[in-house]
Parts: sequence; structure tokens; C-alpha cells
Amino acid sequence: MTNSPAIALKDVHLTLGEGAGRVHILKGIDLQIEKGASVGLVGPSGSGKSTLLMVMAGLERADEGSVNVAGSELGPLSEDQLARFRGRNVGIIFQSFHLVPNMTALENVAVPLELAGDTAAFDKAKAELDAVGLGHRMHHYPAQLSGGEQQRVAVARALVVEPAILIADEPTGNLDESTGAQIVDLMFTAQKNRGTTLVLVTHDPSLAARCDRMIRVRSGEIEEETSDRARREVSA
Repeated sequence: MTNSPAIALKDVHLTLGEGAGRVHILKGIDLQIEKGASVGLVGPSGSGKSTLLMVMAGLERADEGSVNVAGSELGPLSEDQLARFRGRNVGIIFQSFHLVPNMTALENVAVPLELAGDTAAFDKAKAELDAVGLGHRMHHYPAQLSGGEQQRVAVARALVVEPAILIADEPTGNLDESTGAQIVDLMFTAQKNRGTTLVLVTHDPSLAARCDRMIRVRSGEIEEETSDRARREVSA
């Protein structure tokens, strides 16, 4: 169905830990995100927003409820099926980059395509590095790159599979303000030009305000939601 949402969560619960230390992280989350939308998840530390993001990415399994992403119900999928699903549909950007230290920038970006058996992996990786302004650094290793350059490589790696969903967890958290702004511009430009659905977790109100929707999470529940239209009406 062309009008189906990119992400649909219904009554999602997740508990982590063992025995007396078990904690109910997500408590009956209901959420729909339309295709091509940008959504900012905000809230205090420990509110469950990053865990919610990981559930959407198929990196955490919900204990209860339905998780449908890019037209696939994630609950019944095996770990191998989930990995293949992520490789085809989800690009993930982490705060701490998660680059492989003994691989060049080019090799890091090519990895998800190589795993998918794409024979044009390195040509596509080169094109993505060019797009993020790192064509001249593609043969450098992560330790030879600045933090901002490493995050550009991470953005290129996330985008190289042409994902339907782009997920970012505090993507500017380890960067200075100027460098962070450049990374944000890269993400939003890619989201708009490619029609990608963008979901990001951030503590930065100005970053969340750039999204079409801003959703506040508190104590494992969705506390409130503000749309871009509503924010414009309030500020008018």
C-alpha cells in the first residue's frame, strides 16, 4: 500500500535487565511516522528515546506489541532476517561513529554493500564520500580523520544503501557546534532529496525543531507531540 506509514508501532512494551533489576523501558508506545517525514525524539536521559530508536531499527526486540517498519513486521523475523532487513532498509548513524579502525573511509562505507553482495560496492561508496565532501580522504583510516570527518564517513555509510529509513542517535553529540551543524545539514539534505524518512534522537532543541514533528518521550511513554505546523502557528 503506497499510503502505509514508514514506521508503525502499536502498544509496544520493552523490559530490560534480569530479576530484581528488570526495568520497564517502553510502556505501550503507539506511534506512526509517515514516509518521507523527519521526526525528532526528545526527552530527559533515561526516558527511553534511544531504546525506542533501536526498536525501530530492529536492534532491540519488543516484548509485546507490533513493530512494522518499511512494510515489514519485525517481530517474527530471525536475527539473520533482521540483519538482512536492516541492510536493505535502514541506515543508522551513532553518536560515537562506530567505524572499523583498520579499514579506510572507503572500505567502511562499502561494508554494508559488500555484505549484501553488491559488485559495485566501492564505486557507490566513492560516490557517497564525494557527496559528503570527503572524496579526498577516502583512503585515510578513522584515526587519521577529525571527529567531523569520521561522522561524515558514518553518514555516507548510512546512506550508501539508499535506505527507506535513516535513524540517528545523538549524531552531533561528540562534535563542536559548527561541525555538528554541517552534519545536520547533510542529513536533512539527504532526507529531502531522497525522500528518506528521518528519525533522530537529540538533546538539542534547535535540531529537533528542524524536524516536521517533535515527539517528547518521558518514562517510556510518549508525553506530547508538536508538529512543524503547530510550532509555526505558536510563533506567528
